Amino acid sequence: MGFRRFSTQLADVGAVRAALRRCWRACVCVLLLALAGQAALARTVLELDPDQQPVALADWGDYWIDPTAQKTVQDIAAGAGLPWRPTLARNIYPLQPQQALWIRFTVPPAPDDERWLLEIPYPALDSASLYTLDRAGVWREQRSGDLTPVNQWPTPHRHPLLVVNFNAEEPTHYMLRLANVQGFSAPIRFVSSGHVLRGEQQVSLFLGVYFGLALLGLLVGLVGMVVLRDRAYLYYAVCSALVGLTQSAITGVAALHLWPDSPQWTDRSLVVLGVWMLMALLVLNATIVSLAQRSRLLHRLVWAVVLAGAALSAALLLTASELRIALVVPYLLLVPVLMLGVNLWAWRRGDRFGGWLLLAAAPLAISLALAIGRYLQWLPLSFVTEQAVLASMALQMPAMLAVLVLRSQHRRENTRRIQGLDRMDPSTGLINESVFAERLSRMIARSERLKHQGAVLMIDLVNSEQIQRDFGRKAAQDLPLRVAERLLSTARDIDSAARLSEHRFSMLVEGPFSAEEAATLGPRIVARCLMPYQGLPVDCVAQVRVAYALVPRQGPTAEIALARLAQKLAAVAPQSKRAVFMLPDYVAPA
Repeated sequence: MGFRRFSTQLADVGAVRAALRRCWRACVCVLLLALAGQAALARTVLELDPDQQPVALADWGDYWIDPTAQKTVQDIAAGAGLPWRPTLARNIYPLQPQQALWIRFTVPPAPDDERWLLEIPYPALDSASLYTLDRAGVWREQRSGDLTPVNQWPTPHRHPLLVVNFNAEEPTHYMLRLANVQGFSAPIRFVSSGHVLRGEQQVSLFLGVYFGLALLGLLVGLVGMVVLRDRAYLYYAVCSALVGLTQSAITGVAALHLWPDSPQWTDRSLVVLGVWMLMALLVLNATIVSLAQRSRLLHRLVWAVVLAGAALSAALLLTASELRIALVVPYLLLVPVLMLGVNLWAWRRGDRFGGWLLLAAAPLAISLALAIGRYLQWLPLSFVTEQAVLASMALQMPAMLAVLVLRSQHRRENTRRIQGLDRMDPSTGLINESVFAERLSRMIARSERLKHQGAVLMIDLVNSEQIQRDFGRKAAQDLPLRVAERLLSTARDIDSAARLSEHRFSMLVEGPFSAEEAATLGPRIVARCLMPYQGLPVDCVAQVRVAYALVPRQGPTAEIALARLAQKLAAVAPQSKRAVFMLPDYVAPA
């Protein structure tokens, strides 16, 4: 009985302990959830640390979007019921045209050893105004952006830099007003003047590379246009100049140094210069692949897109800024797609430069896609989205210059070939009959002067019809080319080989020669032609007949020697098995 009661009490104690343990776990879970909720609601602390630059605003501030963009800083400061929200870490704000983004933040007390600046690394920002509440309760304004002349900025720079005035005793309150028709997705950060100076020294290296390549392309294009008289180099020079101007507009260098007192042109220069740059790239690309000679339809399509770009640039200058995205984005999509399509079309049709141009244009198309994503507020402004277009331009222009140089080299070679068609046979590379007669006349004169003999041979291909019957038309057409190869392999450097007609060839063999040595030339050529050819059946060989003469003994002039050799071969019966014939000594008529 006592043992049963003791066991019952022990069981009750175990149950109580289990209940306490479950309660403790529940309390711990609730406490952790509460701490997690507090951590999620916590705001970052703005600390201007010179060793941790740049200092991002992150979610330390609050933002509100004015739907009418009519409120002043006094209205915003007095408005107690405005729905302020913490600033966004990704910096993509739902800002629309005809709206204003207000951001309020407070800088805690900090030592004023450094001069701090509010940096917005976005050169294309329309308007940025920083209001500082002084001790007298008055809001002091600093204004920058494209709609304000750069010379009137508090700190003239490539992008807005606004001075942050604070003291070491009490917090300083700020209001930042931003307006931009393309939305706003740029980071807002705090930097010291020393950090800005060091950063500009690093950026100047990259900008020097960009602008140096553009200037080099301009000079090379002008020199190539004058020296080579090639229209493609003119287009390359124009394209290089527009690329340099577009790069300067993207980076803010143009607004700072080229047109600091023209805010309206600064606001529109980037899109206008970008459209003109794409037009020049498209025309240059079409010229390099010789699109006018390859396809008139595609050539007309390219020029239609170019004319549409000219009309678009005029519209961008005259219409309201709110229409800028709707007008320029379709063109930014159309031109790269058309350029890639033309290059792919030319490459698939055997153009030797189409593939290289396709590879060169691909980075530009990808970078423009990133830029469009940023314009449409799909991607935040970052180093990649800002520098991708610049880097792709810096890669594409040298690549196109290399293709232009190769194209000029091939054109010069083709020109030399065309100019040599009146002296050479285009299919075999052998000299033609007129050049052969000139060289024969010079060899006869040289033999008479030096008192020795040279040899002239005439070779006829006699089994072409049989080859066509047995092995087809393709083999019969290739056979004269194979004979020309064998003659060139037999001839020495000082000798000459010529093609007189479709199935007749001739050779000049420089002397001195004896009659016995000359007699070995014909059998050597016959045996060489009877050897099997690579890629052809064993029985598909050339049967030739050779007539030769020693000059000047058997032909005092070129006309006489060639006429006698032709008569000798014409007199041979078709069924004759003999292959080598020698002319008798020439006897002058009475």
